[in-house]
Amino acid sequence: MTPSSRTVRSRPGPRTGAVGGRLAELAPWAAASALLAAGGRRRGRRAALRGLAAAAAADGLVRRVRPPAGRSAPDVLLRRRADRPAQPSRRAAAAAAFAVGVVTAEPALTLPVTGFAAAVTGGRVPDARADELLAGATLGVAVALAGNRLAPARTPTPLRVVPPRHSPQPPRPDGAGVVIVVNPRSGRGRGGRLADTARRALPAAEIVRLEAGADVATAMSEAAGRAGVLGVCGGDGTVATAASAAIDAQVPLLVIPGGTFNHFAADLGVERVADAVAALRDGSAIRVDVGQVDGQLFVNTASLGSYPAFVAVRERWESRLRKPLAAAVALLVAVRREHPLRLEVDGQERLVAMMFVGNSRYQPYGFAPAWRPRLDDGRLDLRMVTVEGRLPLLRLVLSLLTGRLGRSRLYVEDDPADLLVSRPDGPGLLARDGEIGPGPATLEFTTLRRALTVYRAAPPRPFAL
Repeated sequence: MTPSSRTVRSRPGPRTGAVGGRLAELAPWAAASALLAAGGRRRGRRAALRGLAAAAAADGLVRRVRPPAGRSAPDVLLRRRADRPAQPSRRAAAAAAFAVGVVTAEPALTLPVTGFAAAVTGGRVPDARADELLAGATLGVAVALAGNRLAPARTPTPLRVVPPRHSPQPPRPDGAGVVIVVNPRSGRGRGGRLADTARRALPAAEIVRLEAGADVATAMSEAAGRAGVLGVCGGDGTVATAASAAIDAQVPLLVIPGGTFNHFAADLGVERVADAVAALRDGSAIRVDVGQVDGQLFVNTASLGSYPAFVAVRERWESRLRKPLAAAVALLVAVRREHPLRLEVDGQERLVAMMFVGNSRYQPYGFAPAWRPRLDDGRLDLRMVTVEGRLPLLRLVLSLLTGRLGRSRLYVEDDPADLLVSRPDGPGLLARDGEIGPGPATLEFTTLRRALTVYRAAPPRPFAL
């Protein structure tokens, strides 16, 4: 064969063509995610991220059908042989995964997102076989549900529950009578920035900035003594101190989420300064439970053993690994670093790696509690990892990775009304709402029923596209 008679076939580079094609396939879902995230609400951003991640995962699982030699791709797509087994449609898989991923995080979006996904799929694959569309949609739903299994969405309970006990307060549109104590160093400086926003929104409120080295408890008590409403802008540890001062002074608490994670504020539906300001102006408040141990209060959790180290490692790895794998890595690191504790839990002796005690019951089940459906159920949430028997660490890691931790004999989960824990080896450390300090040898955990009046955001309204 002479050089002039050779057939030269050009094709895109292995990475450029594949990446460009995949980005084009994901463009509708990326645009819809950007629209959802533009609303500025945490739930909208969370739903957008879940939907886009599910669509990308489903798209990546479905392989393109390579056309036979001598036939073009459109010819294959439009003239499929009837006897060829159904190949899942990539677009249908991505559409179904996107819709389910969004809806698991924000059920109010069910109708508009489902309609959008159907419109995009129908418009882009009009001549696809019905069985291929069905196969793709089934795969997409499975991928989205698997993702929600690995990292459960924070969704409202489908049950009709007894509403929390409301405690309406006088509206304070300009913040008159409100004293807000700010920890400017919380959340890597976020608390100080949000304090300026609160000052503009509530010009009549008094703003107190904590100086470096200040006694937080004293500052909170002094502020509560002269306040009609005690406000706090800081992390969960600062919020717990403010809650104690508010209970002592019998004044309601206004929480402005100024920390890194803001778990208590999130469970109140307060995600931004605007949410706290709106609740204050409307007088929207409820009465919630507060946990107590050794005479000290906690609004979220108290813990023993290596649980604080476990959380720190897990949060560091979650950005690079999926949550179950990050939890397994964190468990391995935390348990290897820390010595197990001999504890007597309600009279039964155990060898414990870590113990978590929550104020009200958390969701989801398992050793990654994330949120509370309500804050006044009158229960504690006990979750405990023991290290008894043979190869306990290996058994724990395998249980986490396979999703069978709840069935492991090394894991204990309960919801007692009170709890008595003794340390036969003497006093040790105790963590409350992320703050670690000394604790006595005998610890009695109880719940103060509806002891705190706190402002909460109004229930979210349904989204509209």
